[in-house]
Amino acid sequence: MRRNIPRTWTAAVGVAALALTLTACSDDSSGTTTPGGSTAGGSGEKITLTVATFNDFGYTDELLQEYMDANPNVTIVHNRAAESKDARANLTTRIASGGDGLADIEGIEIDWMPELSQVPDSFADLETDSIKGRWLDWKEAQGRTPDGKLIGYGTDIGPEAICYRSDLFKEAGLPTDRDEVAELLGGADATWEDYFSAGRDFVAKSDAAWFDSANATFQGMIGQVAAAYEDPATGEPTDLAANQEVKGLYLDVLAAAKDLSGGMNQWSGDWDAAFQNDGFATMLCPAWMLGPIEERAGGIEGWDIADVFPGGGGNWGGSYLTVPANGKNVDEAIKLADWLTAPEQQAKAFDNAGTFPSQLEAQKSESVTAATNDFFNDAPMGTIFSSRAQALTADSLPFKGANYFAIHQAVQDAITRVDVDKSEDPETAWNGAISTFEELGF
Repeated sequence: MRRNIPRTWTAAVGVAALALTLTACSDDSSGTTTPGGSTAGGSGEKITLTVATFNDFGYTDELLQEYMDANPNVTIVHNRAAESKDARANLTTRIASGGDGLADIEGIEIDWMPELSQVPDSFADLETDSIKGRWLDWKEAQGRTPDGKLIGYGTDIGPEAICYRSDLFKEAGLPTDRDEVAELLGGADATWEDYFSAGRDFVAKSDAAWFDSANATFQGMIGQVAAAYEDPATGEPTDLAANQEVKGLYLDVLAAAKDLSGGMNQWSGDWDAAFQNDGFATMLCPAWMLGPIEERAGGIEGWDIADVFPGGGGNWGGSYLTVPANGKNVDEAIKLADWLTAPEQQAKAFDNAGTFPSQLEAQKSESVTAATNDFFNDAPMGTIFSSRAQALTADSLPFKGANYFAIHQAVQDAITRVDVDKSEDPETAWNGAISTFEELGF
C-alpha cells in the first residue's frame, strides 16, 4: 500500500529541521471569522475551502452543499484521491517542502498519525468547546500528539466483519445465510484457522479464490498484535529478525495464500477487475470498505456481510481531518472540519459510504443502528458494524509508534513478492524484509 523510503519521511528530511521550516513558513494572516463564513469586520469576503480526501469519506456533493447553503460566502472544492497512498505522498511531499499547496483540510489515515505527530507545528490546534465528549476516548486520543495537542478530528473507525459472495458460496455447497456463514467461519470464537479451513473447503469446489489478497488478510492478523513492531514503553523498534510473533503470522498467511489467495494487491487494476469476474469469494471488510466494493462490483449480485471476524475484534483504518497550519483560511477550515465530523454529518456519511462513525452520539442514532445496505442483500450494516465495534477496546488496539509504518511496509513488500509477484519464496522474502529493516538504521 505504501512506498519504501529510507526510515520514515520525517527522518529523511530531519524532524527538527522540518518543524523549523514549517514554523517559518506558517501564515498567521487568516484572522478570526464569523460563523457565516465572512471575515471578522463584516467584509463579506467570499472564500474557497479545499478538502482533500481519499477512497470514500462519504462526503457527497449534496452533503457539502448543505454547508455552502448555510454559509453562502464559502465555496467548497473536494479533491478526492483514488488511493490513500496517493494522498499520503502528496501530503508528506508538500509538508517536507514547507506546506505550500496543501488543502485547507487534509484527510489522513490513522497509521500516518505517529509520523505527523513529530511535526505538530504543521497543523492547527483543533481544540474547541464544541467537540468535547464527541468521540470514543481511544479515537480522540489517537488524534492527539504526544504532548496532547489535538491535530485530528476523527471521522470513521474501521470495525471489521467478513464480506462474502453468497452466490459463489451457494455454487460451492456452502451456507449462504449471513448468520450461518458467521457460524461456518467460527462464530463468536472464530480463529484464523477456522477462516482458512472454510476456505479450503470452498476452493475444493470452486474456481474462485477464497480471499483477495494475502496482504489484506495479514493486515487483519497483525492488527490484533498489541506490540507488533515497537516497544510501547519506549517506542523503540523491535528487532525484526528476532520477532517470532510477526514472522509466525507472516508464514501462516503465506501458507494459506498458496491455495486460497487471489494473488492481488488491493486497489490495483487486477483487483478492480476481479470484482466483475468472480475473482474471490470473501474479504476482510472494515465498514469503510462497503463503498469501494459496491463501486467496483456494480451489477454483481450476491455480496453480503457476516457478523464475524477471526481472532475476535479487529479495526482496520479509520481516518481524521486535519487543518494545515499555514493555510489562508485556517479558522474557517476548522469550522468546516468541525461540522463534517459532528454526529449528524457522520451519520449521513455512514449512510452515503458505510463509514462507521467514531462519534458516540452518531453510533447510537437510529439512522446508524437501523441502517441497511441494498447492495449487500439488505444487510443490517448498522447492527453488524455496531456489533463489531463493541469488540474493540483501547486495550485491543495495537501500539503504533513513529516507525510502525516503515517496518510494516517492509513486511508487506515481502508478502507482495510471494503472493503477487511470485518472485520469491517466503523465507527469501522474509530475509529481504530483514535487510530493509536493517537499512532503516534504527
